[in-house]
Amino acid sequence: MSDHRLSVAPMVDRTDRHFRYLVRQISRRVRLYTEMTVDQAVLRGKAERLLAFHPAEHPIALQLAGSDPQSLAKAAQIGQAWGYDEVNLNLGCPSEKAQEGGFGACLLLDPLRVAEILRAMVEAVAIPVTVKLRLGVEGERYPLLARWVERYAETGVRVFIVHARSALLGLSPRKNRQVPPLRHDWVHRLKEDFPHLTFVLNGGVRTLEEALPHLGKVDGVMMGRAVYEDPFVLQEADRKVYGLDHRPSRLGVAQGMRAYLAEEVEKGTPPWAVLRHLLNLFRGQPGGRLWRRLLSEGRSLEALDQALRLLQEKIGQEGEQENPNPKGNAAVKRAGLGLSRHGI
Repeated sequence: MSDHRLSVAPMVDRTDRHFRYLVRQISRRVRLYTEMTVDQAVLRGKAERLLAFHPAEHPIALQLAGSDPQSLAKAAQIGQAWGYDEVNLNLGCPSEKAQEGGFGACLLLDPLRVAEILRAMVEAVAIPVTVKLRLGVEGERYPLLARWVERYAETGVRVFIVHARSALLGLSPRKNRQVPPLRHDWVHRLKEDFPHLTFVLNGGVRTLEEALPHLGKVDGVMMGRAVYEDPFVLQEADRKVYGLDHRPSRLGVAQGMRAYLAEEVEKGTPPWAVLRHLLNLFRGQPGGRLWRRLLSEGRSLEALDQALRLLQEKIGQEGEQENPNPKGNAAVKRAGLGLSRHGI
């Protein structure tokens, strides 16, 4: 069985290949997921733009959304051909777009269709097919959730990523992360009731310290926006979860991303496509505001070089001290902000 102890949730407009590469510099083993990708986009869109990833990103899963079994099966086959380690079906997105397309959380209202989809996907590929679902739709009842899991497991699915909230289809995705109550205990209970299956808990876990206790009760924890807001919440992941002797520094990761950006620019990638994911790299650290402002204003490789030089002067090679001067105004004035906005 593949290792799902710690993973980063699929997030639209966030977990693209550049952000995933950044996360991989911080943790060598955390499992990565693409943004939710609709099956028709895979079948008809530009595969290179949608599906390309750096070899360093493994283990990596492609998350698909859709409602037609055969289309999703074909999209899963394409994902397998591109080298993904897993294909995941989204049964949790409550957005209006998802509802209009008949995919995401609203599919849970048609469990027979879901089972048909999963069976088609499992039969189409050799890599694992997994599910990301919510506790329920418009409320929750544990017996119904358990029945879903039992039925979907009959298709050959063995890994269930459970967002420990119900989906309220009348609310925005943001409200759906806030209003429905968290029920982590239900995910724990699923593992007790189905010990032969793999359960990953998602929802409300913002630090590694919060994640670790759950690993004694379920097989894995998936973290989401907390990782985007500060990727270094995963700094100790390799040591504490995987037993690896790896503890990266923020400045070291930034220097690695500089090399990555230079390669991407040579390929024609707009610099901002990468730089936007680096804005939070020094969150709460000395020079963090200066770093964010220089990148936002400059949006170029030259802006990153300037920010790196100033950060090296300000915080040294480790970059982990408490920030004695959070505003960094003097450094900003010295740096000058007359940078061109390349690659917007």
